[in-house]
Amino acid sequence: MGTSKANRKAQRYAFATRAIRAGHSRTNEGEQAEPIFTTSSFVFRDAAQAAARFAYEEAGNVYSRFTNPTVRTFEQRLASLEGGESCVATASGMAAILSMCLGLLRAGDHVLTSRSIFGSTRLLFVNIMSRFGIEFDFVPLDDLDAWRDGIRNNTRLMFLETPANPLTEVGDIAALAELAHHRDILLAVDNCFCTPALQLPLSLGADLVIHSATKYLDGQGRCVGGAVVGNKELVGEAVFGVLRSGGPSMSPFNAWVFLKGLETLDLRMRAISDNATQLARWLSEQSAVTRVFYPGLATHPQYALAKAQQHAPGGIVSFEVGGGREAAWRLIDATELLSITANLGDLKSTITHPATTTHSRWKPEQREAVGITESLIRISVGLEDISDIQDDLHLDRLT
Repeated sequence: MGTSKANRKAQRYAFATRAIRAGHSRTNEGEQAEPIFTTSSFVFRDAAQAAARFAYEEAGNVYSRFTNPTVRTFEQRLASLEGGESCVATASGMAAILSMCLGLLRAGDHVLTSRSIFGSTRLLFVNIMSRFGIEFDFVPLDDLDAWRDGIRNNTRLMFLETPANPLTEVGDIAALAELAHHRDILLAVDNCFCTPALQLPLSLGADLVIHSATKYLDGQGRCVGGAVVGNKELVGEAVFGVLRSGGPSMSPFNAWVFLKGLETLDLRMRAISDNATQLARWLSEQSAVTRVFYPGLATHPQYALAKAQQHAPGGIVSFEVGGGREAAWRLIDATELLSITANLGDLKSTITHPATTTHSRWKPEQREAVGITESLIRISVGLEDISDIQDDLHLDRLT
């Protein structure tokens, strides 16, 4: 679990430096690279020390389900990059959202969330968390009046993704934070699409940041993991308590892989944004494309907000083609370079059809309400040469 002391010490350095150095305390071996502690348990000096560790009277390792040096290094580094006091690493991004809910909500609480969220997140809320007496309502991400009107006396949490999956809608974090805090409500932001390299929700007023480390934090599609970042009380105590007792833990090896990913995060996110911007502009000029969704285009409804709130537009470009599912699938199937997979955040560009993959378990009317059509295609732009990505799309076959 990330500690505020380590974060304060690291904050004097710039982002790129912290992404490489924060959180690592060298062992007596004097290693340059962070070690992987592949151990399930730890040996105590004597019975008194064991008792002190279990009673939280002495800091130190107890059991790798909830205290592991490699995982802790990742937690401290990510907390430093996000500007948070504490971080809890989890087995997946969905485990991070689940741990947040279990740690902070109870029966009778109400959650107000954007309707533009990842398909599995909505299903977690509606199909699983609702079994425990927690209520959920969904509102348009960009409609502040709808957020305001949706608040109840028992609203405990407001949750959003920004930019949202897959249409890259942008939510006003600062405005939503002000609205939430006026009613003593917590605001949680899924920062998966931007990462702290491009957006810092805590600095804009959010209370919690959620990550699927599987995506851009890794950056090469190697491991599955997640994280919750926030203050010591919410994350370091409440969410950590879920991890300790419930055990949705990140493995030390995965934590080490994510540490290596963080070292290049700043460079990758800016380069990916540059590639994505070029692709979005090119797609906008193609006759087979009827609409492009990308925060870096002046035609995007929240272009000005994205420019003010984010350091760069990010790597997700979605677009519609004429001809519905048949045309969308024909374009996807014709690709040779792009990987047909629903994952995102990889150095390798990926392409998918959201209506039949990431949001396939939503009801048709739910997809229609948020604008996920049968014609929609999502690309997670990687770092291949942009001309090769463009050539691989074969848009001429649709005209």
